[in-house]
Amino acid sequence: MRAVVSGYYGFGNTGDEAIALAISRELRARGASPLLLSNTPADTAQHFGCEAAARMNPLALLGALLRSQVLLSGGGGLLQDKTSARTLSYYLGVIRLGRLLGRRVVVFNQSVGPLSPEGGRKVAAALKGVRVIVRDRGSLETLRQLGVQGELGGDPALLLTPTPGLTRDARTVIVAPRGDVTDATATLLDVVADLRARGRRVVALSFMPEHDDTAAHSLGADEVLSTKDPQVALDAIAQAGFVIGVRLHAVILAAAAGVPFAGIAYDPKVLGFCQDAGAPSHPTFLDPQAITAQAAAQQAPDWNAVTQMKERAAQSFDRALSR
Repeated sequence: MRAVVSGYYGFGNTGDEAIALAISRELRARGASPLLLSNTPADTAQHFGCEAAARMNPLALLGALLRSQVLLSGGGGLLQDKTSARTLSYYLGVIRLGRLLGRRVVVFNQSVGPLSPEGGRKVAAALKGVRVIVRDRGSLETLRQLGVQGELGGDPALLLTPTPGLTRDARTVIVAPRGDVTDATATLLDVVADLRARGRRVVALSFMPEHDDTAAHSLGADEVLSTKDPQVALDAIAQAGFVIGVRLHAVILAAAAGVPFAGIAYDPKVLGFCQDAGAPSHPTFLDPQAITAQAAAQQAPDWNAVTQMKERAAQSFDRALSR
């Protein structure tokens, strides 16, 4: 069985590449062949050891679907029009094309929203009769308001594992900013300074170098790690004592590695993940003292809830591939 996977792949975003890595591994483990729709298909095919096709090339997209039996739309935060209406139109268009060709279509471990009223109507119409698996309870509520039935899964990146043999340094704190969330970056300056004053070693982790490097270098951290490789990011996180993430997958990879974390909820998807995991979250205009205290105390999430999220993520593959 070949499964086409539609997402934000091949753009150098470590979080989305973590999703691609996890999905490709889990599909192969179940005897399915992944075909990733990518902005840079040659690089994606080489990096993940699977087929890839150009996501914006109509003939390549059509050919990928014709050679496949299943279309997985996701993971990621694809069904939203906060970024742009064109983004939503693209992903809904792929879903409609898959259905038109008679392929089994599954919305797979996405966050849904934020959506404008018009975007919500488009999503409700496109998903009628489609199996929808989302990664957080907030998205389930969004679907309910749209009149769409959904199921709860989990972010595939939760199933990634750090390289064996790494040593954790409890005094290291990783901070993962996001370049376009400038109000959070400004406050994180105070957080980093306070943590260093407390004797913590702070690593600024840039998840999308082209967008986040400037913010990461501005924080005054002891080290800046800039990477597009999800395994490099995961291994760095696994060696830390606490993670503060504006980037969603900083906290998701922390959960995967068993490292306590706090999220900066610039978007509902960050808030939704932290709530489901029983972890602290903060608005972008956060209180530096509160998050510094959590990092210093290594305030843990609800690890039982995290375990359940991982189990749902694994089970979602079996649900998506079964008829």
